Amino acid sequence: MSQDVVDLFLDLAALPSPPGEERAVADRVAGYLTELGLEVSEDDAGPRIDSNAGNLYCRLDPTADGGLPIFLCAHLDTVPLDGRLEPVVEDGVVRNAGGTILGADNKASVAAMLEGTRRLLAEGRPHAGVELVFTLKEEVGLVGVGAFDQERLAARVGYVYDHAAPIGGVLLGSPYSRRLEVSFHGRAAHSGIAPEEGRSAIVAAARAIADFRLGRLDEETTANVGTIHGGTGGNIVPEHCRFTAEVRSHDEGKLADVVQEMMDTIAFAAAAVECEVETKVDRSFQGYRLKQDEPAVRLAVAALERAGYEPRFTLGGGGADANVFNERGLACVNIANGMAKIHTPEEEIAVADLEGMVEVTLALVDCAREVGA
Repeated sequence: MSQDVVDLFLDLAALPSPPGEERAVADRVAGYLTELGLEVSEDDAGPRIDSNAGNLYCRLDPTADGGLPIFLCAHLDTVPLDGRLEPVVEDGVVRNAGGTILGADNKASVAAMLEGTRRLLAEGRPHAGVELVFTLKEEVGLVGVGAFDQERLAARVGYVYDHAAPIGGVLLGSPYSRRLEVSFHGRAAHSGIAPEEGRSAIVAAARAIADFRLGRLDEETTANVGTIHGGTGGNIVPEHCRFTAEVRSHDEGKLADVVQEMMDTIAFAAAAVECEVETKVDRSFQGYRLKQDEPAVRLAVAALERAGYEPRFTLGGGGADANVFNERGLACVNIANGMAKIHTPEEEIAVADLEGMVEVTLALVDCAREVGA
């Protein structure tokens, strides 16, 4: 067992880093790379996106002639915590004994990339150029990578390890996503004395939500209502109610159709209850689709096979930093890293998968150096 990557992950996982509060983990990562003799820069994204840290960037200049430079990216934040962070190893699996998330999403990938870099240098492996990017606030809309200046990258091909599935998974696509913020405005009244004078914003919202098609709409499309807030007291007809919803689809046309269907349903519900309504639709992230024969995908397949894993092609249901890189014209592949039950207190990752992703990292570097040879 390579204890180095396990100890590093345990160290990182013990540091809380909810979105916007990544400072401690950013300092640990920057310190680790500096100890390896590398130069690390932190951008000015923090103040612009309301985080106490900036995105980190580190470049390893090529030591071999030819080949393909690559970049590796992982995010430093986790979903919010609801308990203590006490990562422990039990029967070859890392879990959190503190009753909240473990943070393998995405600190397992941070650890694998850092340990892979250490070994790359320690073993003197020739490479065509490797760049490391560590981003902020990924869990709340890919905010950090959105603020990162991709022009800093010499590489045009990159990889993130941010898919919760057994190692070997290669994502060929991610859905398009839209977020709806809906606010109903009715009329307040005393619910026991003059309820007929009121117009319930909660009733309007409930009517709209009840008429939505939610869940898995087809193999490419999902819809959800995630939060709802309204009312001020049990004896008051509620004047205000707001909720958030989202739609995701691998087909941009289907996405637009479902969003419009929701908008029509919202308008009908408001009119039926005699309420006013405001709806804001934002793009959460842009989807993408890669082909199996694209160079970035072929390189991922070759690296996985070299590291002893059988590649499997799949489509994702969520967004990752890869979405932003692909939207900006960089070929970025998201590959599975073995983490499981993410975003829950049962989140875990096997020690063998931490070690395995170090080998995948080194295989990516080796295979990239051999491109065109």
